[in-house]
Amino acid sequence: MRLAGLLLCGLLLGGCDDATPQAAPSALPRASLGGTWSMPSSPAPAPAPSRSAPPLRLPVVTVPVLTGGWEVTVYYTAVEAYHSGAAETVTGCPRIDCAHGDQDLGAYKADFVAAVREEGAGRTADGTYLNWSHDVGFWLDTRPRDTGGRALRPFISAAADPGVLPRGTQFRITDCGDADDGGRPAARVCTALRDARWTVTDEFTPGLGGSKHIDAYIGEETGPDFTSSPWYLTLRGATLRRG
Repeated sequence: MRLAGLLLCGLLLGGCDDATPQAAPSALPRASLGGTWSMPSSPAPAPAPSRSAPPLRLPVVTVPVLTGGWEVTVYYTAVEAYHSGAAETVTGCPRIDCAHGDQDLGAYKADFVAAVREEGAGRTADGTYLNWSHDVGFWLDTRPRDTGGRALRPFISAAADPGVLPRGTQFRITDCGDADDGGRPAARVCTALRDARWTVTDEFTPGLGGSKHIDAYIGEETGPDFTSSPWYLTLRGATLRRG
């Protein structure tokens, strides 16, 4: 849940129970752990950088203190095939090297366009990516990207307030805490979040981050109603450690 303004943009951490969800994400309400979804077990390989998006070469920064009390949200790449709604025309830039364009980028399902605004990126029916950023507006691309123009990598890329965790900060989630409804996150989801090694490459829209809030990128949604799946969640009281 990229929280409204991330360039291309929220799962869980904390104490996990024994229940393993059968489903995976789609619509905002946090639903029960039942379902038929499943997220990929391993991150997709990082795509080759484009001419305008150099490979990630950031100085390694580490979280200065091991702390608890973090809020963890997740964001994902929307998939038009899993959305509905009347066709909505989108204007913007036909390529990445552009900002606040006004060219016709095509018509897409209204629910899909709304998800792109919320999460930051979406794969269209023809396989291209419609991206959105608070600083750039809409643009078409070959992949979902972070605020620096680098390709987002599932279970690696993360966003934070740059005044709290600068780009290049590497961390792991050691305790998932509780889900925002007060229950425990699904065991499978918590394990996936804890096993990942995250790097802050992305950032929140100004004012939407916070002093102890990170957003973890989990890849493409895997079916309709993804935001009702166990994968789309908010963790409260999570613990992070450096490295």
